[in-house]
Amino acid sequence: MDLDLNIPQSDMQDEPEYDVLIIGGGPAGATAAIYTSRAGLKTAVIDRGLTVGALGITSKIGNYPGVTEEVSGSELLERIRNQAASFGAKFITDKVVGVDLVGPVKTLIGNGGSYTAKAVILGMGSLGRGTRVKGEDDLLGHGVSYCATCDGAFFRNQEVAVAGNNDESIEEALFLTRFADKVHFLSPTPELKAPVELAEEIQRHPKVQVYPGASLREVVGDGKVSGVKFGLRGVGEQSLDVKGVFIYLQGGKPDTEFLEGQLKRDEHGYLTVNAEYQTELEGVYAVGDLLKDHVKQAVVAAADGAIAGMAVEKYLRKRKSLQVDWGK
Repeated sequence: MDLDLNIPQSDMQDEPEYDVLIIGGGPAGATAAIYTSRAGLKTAVIDRGLTVGALGITSKIGNYPGVTEEVSGSELLERIRNQAASFGAKFITDKVVGVDLVGPVKTLIGNGGSYTAKAVILGMGSLGRGTRVKGEDDLLGHGVSYCATCDGAFFRNQEVAVAGNNDESIEEALFLTRFADKVHFLSPTPELKAPVELAEEIQRHPKVQVYPGASLREVVGDGKVSGVKFGLRGVGEQSLDVKGVFIYLQGGKPDTEFLEGQLKRDEHGYLTVNAEYQTELEGVYAVGDLLKDHVKQAVVAAADGAIAGMAVEKYLRKRKSLQVDWGK
């Protein structure tokens, strides 16, 4: 079945919109959604795109229990998401940039709106960026942006650059074509890590120039962006005159920076949980690669999600023990 990825945002209410909000639709978050939605809890998963996480960009999976044929990570992930959706879970495409997790009502602030719930499961994975591109921090807000839907209108009739290679970056680049005269799409890999239809759409768009194997090295400008420098495989360093740079590159650290001041993180950004994956805040859980010394395997992340999903059901229904459902 197709996922409903265009959920209209409602106004803030005293009563939370959802019982459970899950940030991240990877194997941990999507599996948690299976358990919470099947338990009758109103569940929404806020995710940046199918190929944003580690599993989504994996080319081949051969060790996931019960899956004997060769599948890509995105295909396996889509199966898990479809299963969650079949039980009523909603998948919302958005990027969470702020949170208020203290108190009985939890609030998540995304680029597309705000969301409230009684419990939150954090499953953003470990592709957060630690190293910035030269000039990026200095020019943030002065031509450097991480949200085309937020800032695209400021670059009407101008040329901009987008750095990334997944479906999130492609969708943002296509959105920018509504305003910009030209979009220079810098893909760090020779091939785009996105669904075929989406990759083909950006490659044939008349306003977009795709640069395969382009590594963004520097954002140039004095007080505001005036250009970018990038390395191009087989060619060397290149430069472009642009007025805006939208960056959607992935790193290898826990994606927890936006939780600063809400949850304790260690020096590497990892979170601490108890045996039921609850953090130090009641009603807030963390799973998968956000946890230190976590074995980075899809099946392990899925197991985390299953336990956290049952723990949330226990918390919200004030049970004394986890409610294990064997499918009866």
